[in-house]
Amino acid sequence: MESLSSCRSSSFTSPLILPPLASAPPKSPRTLLCYCSVSPDPWSLSDGNPDRPKPRSKNPKNPLSDDNARRIIKAKARYLSVLRRNQGPRVQTPRWIKRSPEQMVQYLQDDRNGHLYGKHVLAAIKTVRALSARGEGEYDMRAVMASFVGKLSFREMCVVLKEQKGWRQVRDFFAWMKLQLSYRPSVVVYTIVLRIYGQVGKIKLAEDTFLEMLEAGCEPDEVACGTMLCTYARWGRHKAMRSFYSAVEERGVVPSVAVFNFMLSSLQKKSLHRNVIDLWRKMLDKGVTPNAFTYTVVISSFAKDGHGDEAFKCFYEMKNAGFVPEEVTYSLLISLSNKNGNFEEAVCLYEDMRSRGIVPSNYTCASLLTLYYKRGDYPKALSLFSEMDKYKIAVDEVIYGLLIRIYGKLGLHEEAEKTFKEVEQLGLLRDEKTYLTMAQVHLSSGNPAKALSVVELMKAKEVLFSRFAYIVLLQCYVMEEDLDSAEATFQALSKSGSCDAGSCNDMLNLYIKLGLMDMAQHFISQMRKDQIDFDDELVKAILRFYCRRGMLRDAELFIEDIVATGSFENNKFVQTFYTIMHRESMEQKIAPDSSLNCHHLDLLAVELILTLYMASTNCQKMEELLRSLLESAGGLSVASKLINGFVKGGDATSAENLTRKIVKLCCITDDEAITSLIGQCTENKNLKNAEEIFAGAIATSSGTSLLNSMINAYVKCGKLEDAYLLYVKAVERGHDLSAVASSIIVNALTNAGKHQEAESIIHKSFEDNFELDTVAYNTFIKAMLEAGKLNFAANIYDRMLSMGVSPSIQTINTMISVYARGQKLAKAVQMFNTAHTWGLLLDEKAYMNLISFYGKAGERQEASLLFSKMQEEGIKPGTEEGCLPDPSTYLSLIRAYTESSKISEAEEILRSMKRKGISPSCAHLNVLLSAFAKVGMMKQAERVFKELTASGVGPDAACYRTMLGGYLNGGYVEEGISLFEQIKECVGLDRFVWSVGVLLYRITGMKQKAEGALSIMSSHGISLIENLEVGSKLKTSSSL
Repeated sequence: MESLSSCRSSSFTSPLILPPLASAPPKSPRTLLCYCSVSPDPWSLSDGNPDRPKPRSKNPKNPLSDDNARRIIKAKARYLSVLRRNQGPRVQTPRWIKRSPEQMVQYLQDDRNGHLYGKHVLAAIKTVRALSARGEGEYDMRAVMASFVGKLSFREMCVVLKEQKGWRQVRDFFAWMKLQLSYRPSVVVYTIVLRIYGQVGKIKLAEDTFLEMLEAGCEPDEVACGTMLCTYARWGRHKAMRSFYSAVEERGVVPSVAVFNFMLSSLQKKSLHRNVIDLWRKMLDKGVTPNAFTYTVVISSFAKDGHGDEAFKCFYEMKNAGFVPEEVTYSLLISLSNKNGNFEEAVCLYEDMRSRGIVPSNYTCASLLTLYYKRGDYPKALSLFSEMDKYKIAVDEVIYGLLIRIYGKLGLHEEAEKTFKEVEQLGLLRDEKTYLTMAQVHLSSGNPAKALSVVELMKAKEVLFSRFAYIVLLQCYVMEEDLDSAEATFQALSKSGSCDAGSCNDMLNLYIKLGLMDMAQHFISQMRKDQIDFDDELVKAILRFYCRRGMLRDAELFIEDIVATGSFENNKFVQTFYTIMHRESMEQKIAPDSSLNCHHLDLLAVELILTLYMASTNCQKMEELLRSLLESAGGLSVASKLINGFVKGGDATSAENLTRKIVKLCCITDDEAITSLIGQCTENKNLKNAEEIFAGAIATSSGTSLLNSMINAYVKCGKLEDAYLLYVKAVERGHDLSAVASSIIVNALTNAGKHQEAESIIHKSFEDNFELDTVAYNTFIKAMLEAGKLNFAANIYDRMLSMGVSPSIQTINTMISVYARGQKLAKAVQMFNTAHTWGLLLDEKAYMNLISFYGKAGERQEASLLFSKMQEEGIKPGTEEGCLPDPSTYLSLIRAYTESSKISEAEEILRSMKRKGISPSCAHLNVLLSAFAKVGMMKQAERVFKELTASGVGPDAACYRTMLGGYLNGGYVEEGISLFEQIKECVGLDRFVWSVGVLLYRITGMKQKAEGALSIMSSHGISLIENLEVGSKLKTSSSL
């Protein structure tokens, strides 16, 4: 027991001894206590004090025959083992350890002073460490350690060896250690040496030491083998590591998961992902349980080696094992999903990451922004950017570049430019991609000047130009139509290598746009000579150039060269063009058993070939092509699409020529194509061609759309009589005209004031039971309203309801006008309320109509209530979407108040207009001026007149007449004369104004001025108004 006591005392810390107080009575000896960082030593022997019995165990065990000595010995051994393993920063020392007096005596004799090791061990460590200041061969370890011979046990020598920092000291001390009597070969000491050699990269020494360990008969355990594997992995000796691991496998030693992690991480750093995957599978075969770090490394290798499915499999295994993936793992898988086009999976991964409270990195956000940009989901991209700002995620230049692209796609060019300037102010503007992105946004907005300024800024910042920069610069010059600069840029681009097809296409289009056809032809020849790598768009541009100029032979040679390259075997356009050009018989081409039938044709190719034949005046080939095309199944539809293609492209001449050829071949296209063609002729005011096309098509077709299009053509070209006659003849011949034709002709006749003809068409439509829609009924009702046929308009509305046609808000507005004009205000109100019943959303026009009619009827209270209701519905008067402010609703309300002599309320409405940002017009203020003048309140009228003058709008003639009339009726002679002399130059020869001026001059005795004013009126043929009278009560300016 004494030896056990001495053994355990070597690991105790120094006691805490307090000096006794003088006044304190003597006390019995007490056990001293010591504090440290671990739990108390539960295996201390009792001090034999019966007053302090050992506390009862929570789980008492049966007493052993040897008085628990064996249990104490084994537990003490485990405790010391833990202390041995946790030396250094993880050192653990006893806490609340009880010592007997004998143990304390031994502890003081060892002079441990609270250290884990004895004084002689610390001295040995210090002595050996001090040798690091000496060079190789400058010391003899045997001489240096002579004083320690016989004083250090084997374990203490291992402690000294482990505490060394330099590999030379380890080598020399280990050599000295092997000469000591207490030394015995052990895998522990060899492992210590291997670890230190491995830390400094002395792989050769480590290998020699490992062989020595084998020769000494020490069987390496998993720690020793793991140390060697980590050494190889640390220093990138992967070939040796794999060989050593094979030897370890043969011995049946299984390294720990930490060693596997070390090897996997080392292999991955060198991008040896296949080796990582192989080692991972061996690890699983050995039954080693991976941890979170293992999964992170392996998922990354699977993803980078192109095994996306395996990566996701490991990811889900990791989650099922209870590990939380790191942000880098989520980021990698999101990027992988993005590249593979699995957008939904990428979004799910991001949402899963956010649900776990993981804040994404800027790289992850960049991947998601790229995903949203590719999908066109720009709102989510902007929302993600706002989230980044919320969580203070650093925004780098790449993310700003993506944001600029998104703003450009959304058409938010100002926001894009603002973001670009922000990047520049933050000092993040370094990459040319950001500059070029901003330049492309300017180009997409049609602003090449700003795009060039961005490129110039890039030059000023000395950012190196890549080929892509020259391509963007070329696009700027092409859009600006700067030929010299474009050619210089193209030459610079050519010097850096073969020009890309896109740049060649830009240059060719520039030559064609500037009308430089010879230069364009020479440019094409040069491209063919330089063997440019043509793409689909460039091939189409060249063939379009050849076909529109009728260059048949050039087109044939070019298409032959293109097909010979073999790059366009699966290109539908090229194959169609080549097949049509080189097959001797089109019947063979479109035969049902042919490999290329009509349904597989490329319409653009056929369109260009037809253009080529027309331009080269090769009518025979053109007719053969058309005949073969029209005789095939589906050929008629293809021909119709071709005509529509010409029309949409603005080539009306080719469309007309093609139609004539088809008519000549007695094969008329469908109504849609003819309608489009007539519409194109109408836009070009080419009525004659439209009539020819219509005449050729109507002979074999009775389509309603043809009649509609021709009637519309006559109307738009101002031939109303022809449109009316065509409509009448069509009806007489029994053609089933649509509601569109009726609406067009009735509206045109109404606008021309031919109400009787319009009414006859309406009656005819009802008699023939035409199927009319809401638009047609609205047109009919409005026509009869304009004609003053109010009862007939109401009958049309009743018929509309009886036929089950749903009214629109336009119907409601028109019918309110019908009833109000007919003095049927109650029915107008009923119509207004009916709209609410039907669930129609009333607009400002409906409210305005009724408010205006209320005002005319003197129903001021109802007008005011309706105006308030309109505001409650959220309708802001005068601010209709897409229209300039037109505050006619306020005008109607002001009239309603003034006609009811409620001038103060009318003025309050005027002020509310100003508060809502709606500027009153002269009409609004004139109503108020008239109200004040009518009741003789000229002081208030002058105030309003001054406000009108100061507002910058300027009074109109009506305002001047109102003010002069007020002065005249109120007897304000001097004020009237003053105003007349101010306005007579700007108001013009207004009869009322000058008549009032003459009268006021005469009353005040200014006969000369009166005669002068009268002479001016007479010279311009303006007669004097004789029945004007001045008010009975004269006022002077002093009494105002």
